Amino acid sequence: MSTNADLLAADTRMGAVTLRVADLDAMTAYYRDAVTLTVLAAEPGGDGRPATSILGRGATPIVILEHAPELRHAGPREAGLFHTAILFETESALASAVYGVASRYPGSFTGSADHLVSKAFYFTDPEGNGIELYWDRQRTEWSWTHGQIDMATLALDPNAFLRDHLGEAAASPEGTAAAPATVGHVHLSVGDVPSARRFYVDQLGFETTADSWPQALFVSAGKYHHHMAMNTWQSAGAGRRQLALGLGLVRLELPTPDDLGALDERLRHHGVATADDGRTLSFEDPWANRLEVRVA
Repeated sequence: MSTNADLLAADTRMGAVTLRVADLDAMTAYYRDAVTLTVLAAEPGGDGRPATSILGRGATPIVILEHAPELRHAGPREAGLFHTAILFETESALASAVYGVASRYPGSFTGSADHLVSKAFYFTDPEGNGIELYWDRQRTEWSWTHGQIDMATLALDPNAFLRDHLGEAAASPEGTAAAPATVGHVHLSVGDVPSARRFYVDQLGFETTADSWPQALFVSAGKYHHHMAMNTWQSAGAGRRQLALGLGLVRLELPTPDDLGALDERLRHHGVATADDGRTLSFEDPWANRLEVRVA
């Protein structure tokens, strides 16, 4: 059983996810025009730095796209990103984003589900990166059994959801477009669940919130339903990743410098190699998925 000193701070949250992309213009258009994010910054690159688009809502970056046309696409059974999950504050804002993707890129829709804690819609971007767009129910409506969050995969009719909530978005399109959104969680494809548990729970300091789903592990800080998840549904036995298109960086944000220092000490204790530039702590999981942690 972990002690509090072994855990990430309860106020830990996810930061922007970096994706390496082959077609920066097309991918920027997808996340801007379909997912309804705003381009917060665009860097042309040069001097060894890639051209980059940063997209988000308000002042909050959500997806950072790095141009890397020289890289190959990762194989379908390799470790890496399963999906980036973007959390919307209201159902009307979620409906607007779902409608945006479904109307502009109808072939990218892959499913929807009521997970009891949330309502979620799934897509695949033009370069094969998974996306979840979702809205959370109030925490008072969540249920826990023996320390594990009660989640399910129930039918959720996307057309009925849009009928119920898109009218609200249409009535206030500017407000909906400006409604807050964040990276709610990041779901990874990994080689095996026991190694994922050792790294993300025993070493990094997340708590397990669900591990009864076949070949999957859900973890969080502060009793959120999950900040991260790992599964082997397509990637069982996968080894360390080679440099490729797709996931570039997963970011976590901690509330205080003391929390960051405690994490660095804990990872070093477990033999995890870290790099610390004074502001951020960087390291890799067992499959060479890169993580960066900083103070919010």
